[in-house]
Amino acid sequence: MVSILILTLNEQDNLPGCIQSVAWSDDIHVYDSFSTDRTAEIATASGAKLTQRKFDNWAAHQNWGLQNLPFKHPWVFYIDADERMTPELCDAILKAVQQNSPEVSYKVRRRDFFMGQWLKHVQASSYYQRLFRPECMRYERLVNPISIANGPVGTVEGFLDHYPFTKGVTHWIERHNKYSTLEAQQIVDNRKAQKTFSIKAAFLEKDFHERRYHQKELMYRLPMRSVVKFLILYILKRGFLDGSQGLTYCILQSFYEYLIVLKTREIESGIKEIP
Repeated sequence: MVSILILTLNEQDNLPGCIQSVAWSDDIHVYDSFSTDRTAEIATASGAKLTQRKFDNWAAHQNWGLQNLPFKHPWVFYIDADERMTPELCDAILKAVQQNSPEVSYKVRRRDFFMGQWLKHVQASSYYQRLFRPECMRYERLVNPISIANGPVGTVEGFLDHYPFTKGVTHWIERHNKYSTLEAQQIVDNRKAQKTFSIKAAFLEKDFHERRYHQKELMYRLPMRSVVKFLILYILKRGFLDGSQGLTYCILQSFYEYLIVLKTREIESGIKEIP
């Protein structure tokens, strides 16, 4: 009753465990960005349906997948290769889709792990829309896309476990270096388009993803925001309770935020230093 969508790029180490966690589904789609390792081979050997498309940006890539992949079932669960569905979450989503309810999308709670520990407090956000009817879902933003459902959104119990450091800290930094470039470009594009922003919506908007958009826009306007982000994660969200892993993660996130600041300035000024 539920199709699975897995996005991949060079995920030969992570993909087997991900597929195993969703093996209860008879319709698994691996949506690959032309991996150069054994990702495609592993996908086909597992019986998953493989589709390859050159990656352009996150929203465009995900929207194309929802509109063009031949899903067997009316409901789709989206998962990344470095994520795992827990048995409790599997049971919960199967029950949810059998209900005659008006929801077109469901949020699930994700647990991020670092150095073997669940970062219980330091996560910036923990609920994501991952179970949905594909015709009722779309994505916006070049990176860290916002999920926008055309209808009511519910919540299911259980955890989606995320292991973002399976390829090491070096890979995490390289990936977020690329993400920061897209984030900076998104900021510049938003300013050029004069997209609306509301401080009130950043705190009071009921829809999580809409509230997240305005919170991001608020963060973009803060002075010394890399320091502010550290204080929010480490003090306000009590990241210090996650021990040394929480401290390290806060520092990495602050560094990522500072890269966005620097790259935004560079794009807006149009100046790059040439020796």
